[in-house]
Amino acid sequence: MERVSMQSIVESVDDLPSLPQVAVKVMKLTEDPDSTAQQINNVLNEDQSMTARVLRLANSAYYGFPRRISTVTDAIIYLGFKTIRGIVMAASVSDILSQEMEGYALAPGELWRHSQCAAMTARFIAKTVKFNSLDLAYTAALLHDIGKVILNSHLKKGYQAVVARVMVGDIPFSEAENEILGYNHALVGARVAEKWNLPPELVEAIAMHHSPEKAQINKKLTAIVHMADALCLSMGIGIGLDGMMYPLSAEAMDLLELDEDSLETMVAQLSDMFVDQQSF
Repeated sequence: MERVSMQSIVESVDDLPSLPQVAVKVMKLTEDPDSTAQQINNVLNEDQSMTARVLRLANSAYYGFPRRISTVTDAIIYLGFKTIRGIVMAASVSDILSQEMEGYALAPGELWRHSQCAAMTARFIAKTVKFNSLDLAYTAALLHDIGKVILNSHLKKGYQAVVARVMVGDIPFSEAENEILGYNHALVGARVAEKWNLPPELVEAIAMHHSPEKAQINKKLTAIVHMADALCLSMGIGIGLDGMMYPLSAEAMDLLELDEDSLETMVAQLSDMFVDQQSF
């Protein structure tokens, strides 16, 4: 099989749409302590489809508000700046992540469901282990598989060889990607995160979500994303081809002080939350 060079992959990362200007502006505003809900509302109102998506996500079963959130200002007041930042990021990438991923045997919408599941699960784990930024955990997990979007369109033929390697060698999918392609979807995803000027710890969490023990900048964040990805696969959400072999990192579990029992408890609680499809 002819290898596709990392250079051509990087070029296709450049072809990926930039984050919408509205999202970039909201990110800046939510990082400024002097910003107001009205300013964020005004920016979001520049893009009506973005506003609609943000409100749809804010009203999802996951946030469980007793009454309907009907305006962006209400969403900001009820959910807070940091949560809104994560929701705006989710609204920005929902179209990109909703495509069919033939190379990974993921039906249309399945990568989005898996990404949303991972984001919500990461937030849940972060809260459980008292990680200091739930919003960062949510966003890192939301984007952990963004590299699949690039590799899928490039390497549909190559993935037959990768899948064969997984089956024959009984090895994880990302390891087979490395052997046959010379890189994997996590590294390509990190390139996308760099293109979008996301923080270095977030870039690292995407790059190392299959090997959290290699993280240097924020080991805990990377461990949370790794565990969230694994728990969603264990619940059968977005398994595709690369969920068949997913070794859990013992180091990540130790770092987060989690054991088999606590993971089972988490899965039970999360399964209840995800029974309602509206969570997505």
